[in-house]
Amino acid sequence: MAIAVVDYGMGNLHSVSKAVERLGYEPLVTGVREEILSADGIILPGVGAFGDAMEHLRESGMDQVMLEASSGSTPLLGICLGMQLLFSESEEHGSHKGLDILPGKVVRFTGGEVKVPHMGWNSLQFQKPEHPLFAELEEGHVYFVHSYHVLPEATSDLLAVTDYGQPVTAIVGRDHVYGMQFHPEKSGELGMSLLRGFLAMTK
Repeated sequence: MAIAVVDYGMGNLHSVSKAVERLGYEPLVTGVREEILSADGIILPGVGAFGDAMEHLRESGMDQVMLEASSGSTPLLGICLGMQLLFSESEEHGSHKGLDILPGKVVRFTGGEVKVPHMGWNSLQFQKPEHPLFAELEEGHVYFVHSYHVLPEATSDLLAVTDYGQPVTAIVGRDHVYGMQFHPEKSGELGMSLLRGFLAMTK
């Protein structure tokens, strides 16, 4: 089972690839359209600023490839910034259009007693415990690093939240498109189990 890890110049490709490999799948780090679209599953990683990432996606043509992938049936997972890119727009350092695969906006944490960025371990609350992604899993802690968070338009897309002075979107999913705001590959047993749950959907 080949899992395409999309290379567009802004992602922690190594750690994601190693996690995929540890779970018994074949990671393929690639920026080639045909390889991505013919893979059994697709992971869009991301580290850095939203606007820069979208610029890299457009310059490499990966924005169109992601739109093609989302209109097909191959399971697609965005991780951290990669999840945010799936949404309509972001207010990070100005206003930027996203891939608009899922409706919603990326906004900065504001006010309250919380420190920004949201960094460290925090607990998940499953919104749809019956979802296949959570099969036989118990709620637990995963590792976050982010200063912006997603406000999905459709509550039906919300699979898990965490609490950081307010409910914060942690996992989203619609049809075959998923996103995880935290780093599953750095989130211990629960993170790897959630990544395994996604990869199991590629069979």
